[in-house]
Amino acid sequence: MPIYLAVGQMLIAVALIAVVLMQVKGGGLGGIFGQPDGVYRTRRGIEKTLFRLTITLAVVFVLMAMLTVATA
Repeated sequence: MPIYLAVGQMLIAVALIAVVLMQVKGGGLGGIFGQPDGVYRTRRGIEKTLFRLTITLAVVFVLMAMLTVATA
């Protein structure tokens, strides 16, 4: 297995963990400031960006894992 694939996968894993930890559980960032939990709302701004970044990093991580297995 090439070392650059292993290092790349580790960096993506750390980034994915960081992005997931930045997301607020439950009501989103509004929950910090007292927004009720029962209100339906859409993701906006940074929440939407973090959500899309999480999906992108997860897909890249899976593709990188398959590439690593294929080269082993």
